[in-house]
Amino acid sequence: MDSNPLLNRPEYDPNNLLDSLIEKLGLKNDAALSRALEVAPPVISKIRHRRLPVGASLLIRMHEVSDLSIRELRLLMGDRREKFRISPEQFKPKNAEGEAE
Repeated sequence: MDSNPLLNRPEYDPNNLLDSLIEKLGLKNDAALSRALEVAPPVISKIRHRRLPVGASLLIRMHEVSDLSIRELRLLMGDRREKFRISPEQFKPKNAEGEAE
């Protein structure tokens, strides 16, 4: 499916998160949600179809517009992980080819 392991977890359901936000915010559809979150409509579509995970910046934006805690938002999408592990590769400077040194 994708290289992101969360996308392959059976309990992960981004549709529940998106539908809950639409309901909480009193919106009509995904297009209205994309406007409320200030993202392009294809972002919502890609999340719905599990081609794109909900990133940290989008999760924070969802928190800002809905007043739901980050934990509540994560639970709505089925992300039950207690801790997030960040790869040490993410903090390494990139070389000319764009790869971590």
